[in-house]
Amino acid sequence: MISSSIFLAPGAWQIILIVVVVLLLFGGKKIPELMRGLGSGIKEFKDASKEEEEENSSATDKKE
Repeated sequence: MISSSIFLAPGAWQIILIVVVVLLLFGGKKIPELMRGLGSGIKEFKDASKEEEEENSSATDKKE
């Protein structure tokens, strides 16, 4: 059991390799723009899930 979880956790070399590959593919100037887009996407997802949760709780309150 423990040995299978070791393969799933990325080590320092794997993280460094991923960073280097991303830098080579996208370049240093494009990465901040990509991260901004990713951050705004995560924010929209959180807002939408919070809105959905509020709608579900208000619908439940109306039924009772």
